[in-house]
Amino acid sequence: MTAMGRADFAFALLVPFLWGFQFVVIKVGLADFPPLFFLGLRFVVIAALMLPFVGIPTARELGPMIVVSVFLGGLNFGLVYSGLAHGQAGISAVVFQLQTPFTVLLAWPLLGDRPLPRVVLGVGIAFAGVALTVAAPENPVVLYPVLLVLGAALAMAIGNVAVKRFGPFEPLKLMAWISLFTVPQVWIMSALVEQGQYASLFVATPTAWLAFAYTVLLGGIAGFGLWFRLIAKHSMSRIAPFGLLQTAFAIASGVLLLQEPLTERLIMGALICVCGVAITQGRGRAPTPAVPPPPAPALGATAEPPSLRRAFFRAKRR
Repeated sequence: MTAMGRADFAFALLVPFLWGFQFVVIKVGLADFPPLFFLGLRFVVIAALMLPFVGIPTARELGPMIVVSVFLGGLNFGLVYSGLAHGQAGISAVVFQLQTPFTVLLAWPLLGDRPLPRVVLGVGIAFAGVALTVAAPENPVVLYPVLLVLGAALAMAIGNVAVKRFGPFEPLKLMAWISLFTVPQVWIMSALVEQGQYASLFVATPTAWLAFAYTVLLGGIAGFGLWFRLIAKHSMSRIAPFGLLQTAFAIASGVLLLQEPLTERLIMGALICVCGVAITQGRGRAPTPAVPPPPAPALGATAEPPSLRRAFFRAKRR
């Protein structure tokens, strides 16, 4: 894997910002739209915008893309949107951060991507900061939406590992096709459990439509396009911890836009979370290979078996 340069580091910070702010944005949009219908509408527009500019999946790509769409599309987003419809944006953002340790945990047996002790320590510290932000006994947490978002975190972790295992994919091509494959998944569920889908198109406020545009252009196309690009270039143990920063950005968004209280507990938890992510990105010593590789021959030289070389010099001395 390549070292993370400044551009990739900036992208790895930008993606959790877009996704953290999106928790508040989705909450605003769900005031006017049924959650699964809202999600399906989002993926319809993403697919319509992107499919004309990407190619058709190959036979090798088609099956993995459908699998990824189930976990990163239908299950991940469906559970998140349903959880946000019944719970708090800040709590949902915090619970969703479990996708980071889930991803690191699954990447070890499934990808052979064993995390360094420094990465494990950083994830633990960051997760402790996340937990601190919700450890307020005066704010009881409703269990049902928490379980929905917890399931979404596990689904995203499986999807992340699947992208890495079956890839590499072209990021925009992957985003376009899993968007299309996700639409029937969530709209079938919407038809079974929701009401008022058609009417919501006419009664939604301009603010709700702006929230919808954000989820399509920034949270969707930009966010996942950059995320898939990072997954293709770097190990999951290096990329996944950046997802923990979503919590800090979600809290800040809630304070600025929803007038949620900014407590010392929230500030401390956010700082601990950022420090944990910073630890995971420290430069470690590269492992020493058990058997050093043989030296490369000089430019233009050809390798000869040692026995032939010795026979040549013995003949020359004679």
